[in-house]
Amino acid sequence: MPKAPDEVPEAPQDTPEQHEGSGGTRWRRFALIAVPGFVAAAVLGGMTTQGLLAASFAVSGDSFKMSADRLEGQGFTQYGDVANSVDGSSRPVGLSSIDSAELDNLCMSSLWDLPIGEATLVITAGAESPVIGTNMVIDIEQLQGNAEFSSIEIGRDASTLDKAENGQGPAGGFGLQADTITVTDKELTSWAVTSGSLRLSGLHLAIKPGNHECF
Repeated sequence: MPKAPDEVPEAPQDTPEQHEGSGGTRWRRFALIAVPGFVAAAVLGGMTTQGLLAASFAVSGDSFKMSADRLEGQGFTQYGDVANSVDGSSRPVGLSSIDSAELDNLCMSSLWDLPIGEATLVITAGAESPVIGTNMVIDIEQLQGNAEFSSIEIGRDASTLDKAENGQGPAGGFGLQADTITVTDKELTSWAVTSGSLRLSGLHLAIKPGNHECF
């Protein structure tokens, strides 16, 4: 009888290589997102829950507000970037990275226009113990408060920023950085926030009819 041809074993399939996303607000790879506070993160849409973040996501069409009595940050960089929405619109932002941060009496709010009228998502935390975040990245539209920096450098090329991990921008871009940042009476409008880890002590989330934004 003719000899049956030898069976050729199937070649193992390689796992597709994972590539970092591009566009939108650019986050590199972060340890910044295992958020204990998943509800708040999912609702705001600006926080993720992965061990390594290679995410660039389209922001929603609405900014949201954050306030805190005090923000203490270690390792701070900032440079200009663009946040993109799914509708094709773009907006300039100050892309700010903070290696580690503590926030007292944090409030986050997003105003919704629903078929039944306005409603506000309100998230509060840190009234008794600070909210603690690591590798935070914030798309800042506007910020006001009282700020203090240590070892600040203003006008440094964004590609050479080295005070915050993965906090570098494009070559030739305007950048600033500092060893530490302290902001009191902080009021911030943002399009997106990511954080490698975020501990929200005393978390409270509510949907309130009408306008009840943090400020």
